[in-house]
Formats: sequence, structure tokens, C-alpha cells
Amino acid sequence: MTATVPAVGAPAPSPASRPTARRRIPGGGLGRYIVVRFLLIIPTIFILVTLVFFLMRATGDPITAALGGRLSGAQLQERIHAAGYDRPILVQYFEYLGHIVTGDFGTSISDNRPITTILVTYGVATLELAFYALIVAFIVGIPLGMLAAYFRDKGQDAALRVFAILCYATPVFFAGILLKLVFSVWLNVLPVAGRASTSSELEMQFLPNKTGIYLIDAFQTGDPAVIGDVLTHAILPAIALGLLTAGVFLRLVRTNVIGTLSTDYVDAARSRGVSEYRLVRKHAYKPALIPIITVIGLQIALLLGGAVLTESTFEWKGLGFQLAQYLAARDFVAVQGIVALLAVIVAVTNFIVDIIAALIDPRVRY
Repeated sequence: MTATVPAVGAPAPSPASRPTARRRIPGGGLGRYIVVRFLLIIPTIFILVTLVFFLMRATGDPITAALGGRLSGAQLQERIHAAGYDRPILVQYFEYLGHIVTGDFGTSISDNRPITTILVTYGVATLELAFYALIVAFIVGIPLGMLAAYFRDKGQDAALRVFAILCYATPVFFAGILLKLVFSVWLNVLPVAGRASTSSELEMQFLPNKTGIYLIDAFQTGDPAVIGDVLTHAILPAIALGLLTAGVFLRLVRTNVIGTLSTDYVDAARSRGVSEYRLVRKHAYKPALIPIITVIGLQIALLLGGAVLTESTFEWKGLGFQLAQYLAARDFVAVQGIVALLAVIVAVTNFIVDIIAALIDPRVRY
């Protein structure tokens, strides 16, 4: 194949005849990325809610599951008919979707409470615990990950890697029981359960602008004893749940810091006599945080899943604690509502994290 060469002296092609390159609209990539990620929230929630609905119905209707054996056959059939659970399953499904769209999650069967009230009452407690746990994960995982990279392939590195494996391989309830045994039973320095002592809860109960987030409410009281009481009750649950994510952060930071230390600009700094400690602290630290930000959304889902066991272990009365109670009572209506809210929290959190990652690293958008 021979290429055509323009004849000598031939006029140059006019600008109009030249192929025009596609012009990128400033901010178009980010805007399109945000829209796509936002639209993905809808199918994510829809799929999870659908799975929960049909899995809950696989064992029968919710009335029979929750009240079977406690009501007579006639009373049971009357309750089933009144709730509409004797209709075709697809009719119930589409009606349930319609109620969710309007914000109506139904009423629990076991205690006859609106699911919306349950979500509002206990949801803030779970979010507060997840926030504490995320702080523990950052405080433990990131510095130890940098230390592991600094002592690469040495004894300290091996010990920290074993610690990371133990963190995310140990069941949350087992870690919680060990922490309670050591710090609450043997040493008797931290509370064994609950979100606050009875006296502190009573003091916060009558606040005019109560939020349900105990730390904020404790600061509203202005009583240092209440603030200290709330914080001491949060230490063991936060550690038990936070170490689960800290192990993931440790391994991730170690891997990315080691990768950054092998780049050309770090080699150039090393050749100028910059110490290895300064290289880790100044040059390799920030690039290693980008992968951490991108996986925070997944870790929030992990924290919310672990919150069920953590709250049950420490009697931290949040959504996880209530979910365990309703599962034991086979109250499928309440379970559906709580799982739907958790799905919304996870989906929205992933959306926010994706946007932050796109703002930090432009390569994520394209």
C-alpha cells in the first residue's frame, strides 16, 4: 500500500477541509460522570429491595411468620386478609414499591410501630457508631500502613501484616467479647454495654433540640461528666467495628506507599539524599490516600453490616440491634424497611465517595 503524497506546489488544504478534532467541553467529563453515578443509585436500591421482598416471602406471609402459634386459625386468616397478604405476590410487590416511593415503609407486626419512626429513632445511633468506627480505622490503619511500608520486608512489616489479617479476619462479635472481657470485666475501666449510663440518658432526654446523636446531645447539656460518659461507652464498640476496616486500610496504604516509593520522582529525591522517613511522610503519603478514598464507600457497607453484630454484642440500640430483634421475631415488614434504608445509605455514600474520588483524581471520570 502506497501513501498518496501531495504534489509539489499544491495548495495546502483549507482549514474548513481539515478534519476537526472533537473539542472537550470543560467540566463535561465530570458532569457526565456525576449524572451516571447518580442514576446508578436507583437500580442498586431497586435490586436490593426486590431481593429482600421475595426472599422474605419465600417462607410464607409475614403475619404467619410473626404471629403464627400465638393466634387462632380464624384470627390469623383475618389478620392476613386485612393486611392484604392473601393477594397475588406480584400485586403485593408493586404495592410495596409504590409505598416505598412515597416514603411509607409500612408498620411493624411484632410491636405495631411505623417503620419510618423506627428508622428515624435508631438510624442516627447506627450512623454515630459507623462514624466512630471510621475514625478508629483511619487512626489505626493509615499510620500503621505507612510504618509497614517504611519497614518493608522486615520484622516490623511482617508483624503489622499479621495484625492486619487478624483485624479483618476476626469476627466482630468475637472481637467485641474479647474487648469486653479485658477492659470491662478484668480491668473494669470501660462500660460493658449501652450508649450511655442511665443518668446521662435522663439528662439528655429533656433537651429542647435533641438530635439522637448522643455526642452532640451530650455537648448540648454542657456537662463534662455526660460528655465523658458518652465517649467512654463508645470506645469498645468503635474499636471492635473499626478494626475490621483498619486492617483493610493498613494493607492498602502499605501497598500503595511501596508502589509510590518506586516511582521516578521519589528515586530522584532519594538520590539527592532525602531520608527514607521523609520520603514516606512527604512524597508517598498523599498519593497513597487516593485508593483509600475510593474504597470508603465499600467500607461503609462493611461497617453497616458489622454494626448488626457489634450493636447486638454491646447492646448499642441502633438499626443493627433492632434488625436482630426483628429477625428473631420474624417480623419481615420491619426487616424490609431497615434493609431498604441501609441500601439507601450505602448507595448514597458510594455516590458521594465516587464524586470525591473524581475531584481528587481526574482519571476516575474518563
